[in-house]
Amino acid sequence: MSRTRLVALDVDGTLMSYDGVISAEVRQGVAALVEAGVHVVVATGRAVHSATRVAADLGLTTGYVVASNGAVTARLDPDEPGGYALVRTVTFDPGPALRTLALELPDALFAVEDLGVGFLVSQPFPPNELTGEQTVATLDELAAAPATRVVVRAPDSTPEEFHALVERVGLREVTYAVGWSAWLDLTPGGVTKASALEDVRRELGVEPYETLALGDGENDVEMLRWAACGVAMGHASDVVRSAADEVTGTIEDDGAVEVLRRVLR
Repeated sequence: MSRTRLVALDVDGTLMSYDGVISAEVRQGVAALVEAGVHVVVATGRAVHSATRVAADLGLTTGYVVASNGAVTARLDPDEPGGYALVRTVTFDPGPALRTLALELPDALFAVEDLGVGFLVSQPFPPNELTGEQTVATLDELAAAPATRVVVRAPDSTPEEFHALVERVGLREVTYAVGWSAWLDLTPGGVTKASALEDVRRELGVEPYETLALGDGENDVEMLRWAACGVAMGHASDVVRSAADEVTGTIEDDGAVEVLRRVLR
């Protein structure tokens, strides 16, 4: 662990509790890593405008942020508007996926990321589920331009039903991650947190064996496998835990803290 030079950290359910709180101990752990010269990279499904605010809240003013499950990479820079500059974005044509899913899930809510601003939405999402501005648009408007991320919210569906639906309609040109029981994220095919982190690793000149990743969700599986040491949170599903090299405590136990401290030891 003493050779770790890049630490990739998921946000929700890993650094941040489900009610939006980052503990003082987590903040201290991140600050200690930065002071020791470790590259701390926030890697999240959140949009870039939200991901960079979390990074700023953690005291990170330089370095990289991986957002939108790997479709967007930003470089933190306090001299840039909003405190960051876009380094890389990967998009896909959301039209086929949107139209197919709209037929299968007529009551679902759809959102397409409006980069750096918020989301275009088929209908307003419940409070606090999406960050940034929400602009209501028709399905044709949602499908009109290349997108970094599409969100599907269907409260009456389960993760198992989402998986079966994606397989049934053949949405293999996009990478998808099923979140909580009503949530599906679609990103460009082959794009994950891991693919974006690999680019960041190379740019920073960090060796593959000097990497560690910590996460709790299905969108973290590739990242945990990518890292030399992948650590799953204790409350993660069996799928996520099996992708990791080890398991730490739950979010309720602030399980990230021990991992952050151990990097320095």
